[in-house]
Amino acid sequence: MGPVSAKSYPGQQAVKVNLRPAQRATQEIDYGRRAFGYVYGALWETTGDCWTQCYPCRCAVPFVDFLCSVDSHIPAEIERIYAIMDNLEMHHCRDLLLFMIHHPRWEFVYQPTYAAYLNLIEPWWKVLRSLALKGRRFETWQQIIEAVEAATVYWNAHKHPFIWGKRRRHQLPQRALRPWYTKFIRI
Repeated sequence: MGPVSAKSYPGQQAVKVNLRPAQRATQEIDYGRRAFGYVYGALWETTGDCWTQCYPCRCAVPFVDFLCSVDSHIPAEIERIYAIMDNLEMHHCRDLLLFMIHHPRWEFVYQPTYAAYLNLIEPWWKVLRSLALKGRRFETWQQIIEAVEAATVYWNAHKHPFIWGKRRRHQLPQRALRPWYTKFIRI
């Protein structure tokens, strides 16, 4: 997910714009980062299962540890695991090659540069941020870990297949999908 720091995360509060003078959205001023770390995550898009773990740094050792944790959760009857990853330097380390030797069912597929929209985990990160961080204030890194764990548990309790595609607002209206629908215009 990138660096996550213990700070205030803005939420959405209703603002009455019809009042005069109009209300303004406010947020408490937050001075500095108190603590920070990194959230690692994996999403099995066909079932909706997800796994997250928080680590204090972003380097090869926690990444391989996270992959071992994910490997222990995936059933043994699954013969092949394709992990889609971006081109982060950590995803090309020697430790990852050693992991692939010891776990032959894993295969890593790297997405093209500047094509994050092809990776299904990117929109899922947005959902996780919304569930775990949005509208909350964190004083310590431990509070962030607890919030991410609670959001992961919530997601897995309400999981559904994560489908890649157009958003609802980008789809054609239902009447455009019906060829027999005609619109009459009076002149």
